[in-house]
Amino acid sequence: MSTSETTRNDRRPSPMDRFRQLPLRSRLAMLTAVAVAIAVALSAAACWLITRDRLTEQLDAQLSRVEVNPSYVQALSAYCANPDDGVRFQPTPYTIQLVSAGGYVCTSPEKASIPAQRPDTAVAEGRLESTVHTTKAEGGAEMRVWTKQYGGPLTDAQGKRLAISVAVPMEQVTQPLDQLALVLLIVAGVGVLGAATAGLWVARAGLKPVDRLTDAVEHVARTQDLAIRIPVDGEDEIARLSRSFNSMTAALAASRDLQQQLIADAGHELRTPLTSLRTNIDLLVRSEQSGRPIPSADKVALLASVKAQMGELAALIGDLQVLSRPSEPGQSAVEVVALHEIVGSALERARLRGPSLTIAADLAPWYVRAEPAALERAVVNLLDNAVKFSPPGGTVEVRLCGGELTVRDHGPGIPQDELPHVFERFWRSPSARSLPGSGLGLSIVARTAEQAGGAVRLRSADVGGTEAVLTLPGAATPPPGIPEPPRPQEPPQGPQ
Repeated sequence: MSTSETTRNDRRPSPMDRFRQLPLRSRLAMLTAVAVAIAVALSAAACWLITRDRLTEQLDAQLSRVEVNPSYVQALSAYCANPDDGVRFQPTPYTIQLVSAGGYVCTSPEKASIPAQRPDTAVAEGRLESTVHTTKAEGGAEMRVWTKQYGGPLTDAQGKRLAISVAVPMEQVTQPLDQLALVLLIVAGVGVLGAATAGLWVARAGLKPVDRLTDAVEHVARTQDLAIRIPVDGEDEIARLSRSFNSMTAALAASRDLQQQLIADAGHELRTPLTSLRTNIDLLVRSEQSGRPIPSADKVALLASVKAQMGELAALIGDLQVLSRPSEPGQSAVEVVALHEIVGSALERARLRGPSLTIAADLAPWYVRAEPAALERAVVNLLDNAVKFSPPGGTVEVRLCGGELTVRDHGPGIPQDELPHVFERFWRSPSARSLPGSGLGLSIVARTAEQAGGAVRLRSADVGGTEAVLTLPGAATPPPGIPEPPRPQEPPQGPQ
């Protein structure tokens, strides 16, 4: 094993890999909890910041309204000049101190001194009217300080005017904020836990149809039972998926039934010629083995029957091969073909099969997109049916005009109750079961017409017989690049 492969195999899965390995409902619950946690955290942070700003503004407004008694200022100045004079100060909740331009501060003895900051000295120098800021006293307590110019006659030792600072502990702001942070933390935790629980419940409820679909697919894979159906509720994506699955299983079931029916019908149709072949061959073999020759006329009849049964068997196998081809677009060689030429070629074959019939044709040019071999076979099947059911000396009328090919015979016709079944595989009219054929010819015609984008139908003619109509989309003129041949002249028709 190479070094790169060893490194790749030894690499530990990343958190994202572990997340992808979790069940879908767990991932949905986690994503819901994370989304709610982020939203709650942002809301809590915004609430805490807004509350802090409002409380600080209120504290600043409170400090700005404090009026310092001039006597207190004089006592404080005297105390700073001579601390031993025993000056007494009135109790006050504020820390009041004098600030000089040099940064010297004078504070009453019962209060902790607050070091002067640059904004404070700027006010003492007269460069600022007032300032407010937060700093720490010498004892470490956090203080909110409001410094403004003092309007009285008091000056420092150099004769410069002093500034006066009024400070209050920030506990009035920090304590409510700490309590609010605790409450927000508890609410956020409860919200996240509730969101995770709700997300798990929603994931289970939302994925229940998917679980039913999964169970159904596993059941089909395990038992091949295509009759199972999933209940469909609503019009959402899961309902559409369930309907699609039901449609798919129904189509598969129908396809399997058709396949089984085709096999059964093919076996039934193959049994008749095979039985006849076996009987005739047994007679010939028994005659040779017993030494009693069959009369010449009977032998000729037996061989003719064997040949006919072989031909019928070959035709049936050929029809089954045609029907077994895939019907998807692009599976066959589709090209532009001249339908009138294909019909003309099929007419020649039909005249050979019905030499006593009169076949009258009127063919107008028509070009279609289709598979040439399949289209010719379909036309031949229509003409073969007309020849097969026409009485001796009868007439078959063939007309091609505007993409509609009409083939009409003057035979016994098809009863109205049998017309819906004529295009079914292996279906044969009770009155025609004694005639040769596999019962697949019209099925091949219908399939070819569908592949070419057309349609075929049978109907009873007005004065007896049957009329087959094959309609194919196309044009009377060929596309560019294909020369238009002259319209063929049909010779006078009569008994061939």
